[in-house]
Amino acid sequence: MAGKSRVANGPSPRGEMQIRQRICAEAARIMSAEGVRDFHTAKRKAALRLNIPNARHLPSNEEVEAALRDYLQLFHAQRLSTTLQHLRHIALEAMRFFRAFDPRLVGPVLSGTVTAQSVIQLHVCADTPEEIGLLLAEHRIPYEESDRRLRYGGERQQSCPIYRFTVDAATIELYVLNRQSIREAPLSPVDGKPMKRASIKELSALLHPADAPISGE
Repeated sequence: MAGKSRVANGPSPRGEMQIRQRICAEAARIMSAEGVRDFHTAKRKAALRLNIPNARHLPSNEEVEAALRDYLQLFHAQRLSTTLQHLRHIALEAMRFFRAFDPRLVGPVLSGTVTAQSVIQLHVCADTPEEIGLLLAEHRIPYEESDRRLRYGGERQQSCPIYRFTVDAATIELYVLNRQSIREAPLSPVDGKPMKRASIKELSALLHPADAPISGE
């Protein structure tokens, strides 16, 4: 009877852990090989491919990011290092170009968990988004516009204009925040904590170990 009850109520705690680990591993592979950036999408795809549709077994974003980091180190360690340095150098040049807008690097290029499809994400501060568009147009840099909702503490959400363009085969996304919003980092989609952000000086330190290490905000 005990065995039948356990089957009826779902897998054991150990079985649930194994399911989470399988979904983590497959989601990490999907993010690396297929360029999927959204954690939730990667987890859903992984569950479907593994024929595990039960949503309660989905791992957290933190678990998937850890699995992705392990996957990249195991299968793409040399390329990971080269890609990361390349993207960080481009990010630094872009930040210098947008120096007047107090740029901050965020996301995978800062954390170091990058794939070949990773984009450079920068937070910039402007009185109006049009300032960024005008600067890009002035330098004849083709771009696309979109927006995304960012989450803040206290369940607050705010729509953020985004300018997307390409430099040296790398995609850059500029999240345009106003002068009030730039003081407070949005919440990370990975762990729900305020995003880690790096200034020009802090990114330079990452690229040149002899300099002071990144201190965060």
